[in-house]
Amino acid sequence: MQKMGRLASGSSTLVSGKVVMDDGSQVPPNIVIQRVCSGSVQTVTRTDLNGAFRFQWASASSPLTMPDATEAGGRQTPLPRDAGPLGNDSLGNRLMNCQLRANLAGYRSDSVDLSLDEGSDTIDTGSILLHRLKDGEGNSISATSLRAPKNAAKAYDSGLQSLAKNKPADAEKDFEKAVSIYPGYAEAWDTLGKLREQQKSYGPAREAFLKALEADPKLVVPYTELGFLAAEQRQWEESARYLDQALKLDATGYPEAWYADAVADYNLKLYDAAEARVREYLRLNPKNLNPRAHYLLAVTLIQNNNPTAGAAELSNYIALDPNAPDIPTLKQQLAEIQKQIGK
Repeated sequence: MQKMGRLASGSSTLVSGKVVMDDGSQVPPNIVIQRVCSGSVQTVTRTDLNGAFRFQWASASSPLTMPDATEAGGRQTPLPRDAGPLGNDSLGNRLMNCQLRANLAGYRSDSVDLSLDEGSDTIDTGSILLHRLKDGEGNSISATSLRAPKNAAKAYDSGLQSLAKNKPADAEKDFEKAVSIYPGYAEAWDTLGKLREQQKSYGPAREAFLKALEADPKLVVPYTELGFLAAEQRQWEESARYLDQALKLDATGYPEAWYADAVADYNLKLYDAAEARVREYLRLNPKNLNPRAHYLLAVTLIQNNNPTAGAAELSNYIALDPNAPDIPTLKQQLAEIQKQIGK
């Protein structure tokens, strides 16, 4: 991931850059530029005929965005409460940093790390590279959208406009119309699933995500959504299966999937797998902006008969999130572990 300067906090920052192909070929116009913050994906602008882009990025509380075919408002879904030591985990806190990337069907984009902090009023991202996907890699935008009939695309666009106007009922009707006209419209199914999920209509949401995968098995997002839905119902085997597939298709574009997959593996008592996945999540998020991941690693290590390393990670968690409500209890547990290992 490309590291860049920091965005000015509490003000508007001019962000500019250019999208280029890694093989030097001509870039198509109108490539989507997305921000990814706190696990939520939103479109901020599109490129011009030469692949260049620029936009004003407002403060973190009111980012400048517009609806796009790949999102339905972003996902802030809490992880289900577990009876064990992961009871306070929340996917809503899984990512707090922001990244910028391009999005074009059939290609994988490099990402630019843009942390929201005091800094310059202008940011030049330089070149964001697009890499043609190899066989077996997944897409963040489905090629089925390019084949959508005009009336189906029109209904889908109308649904996105209804979402932007906070009219979910109208949006749902439009998305349902789009998929009735064109049953292979993977992104319309995916967006319909997200909308139904936000309305807590989980069964129909799951059906829509499965329809999306039926239309395009390489579209990554429905796998992550199905994994999260299964986790909410504590269906850990199903959750792990879908999240494993998402990470197989795209190992870097959806860091929160590593964290959720680790939770599923922990609950399945697959501690080696859980440790590997949470470590990968921490590698992709070196700023420790989700301290709870250190707690997940701590309890995994302890269950895996490594109390010394577990105590160290538990200490990290306590230091990183000293105001968490369970800290007094965890301090007592840490003292007991340290006593057992002779520290």
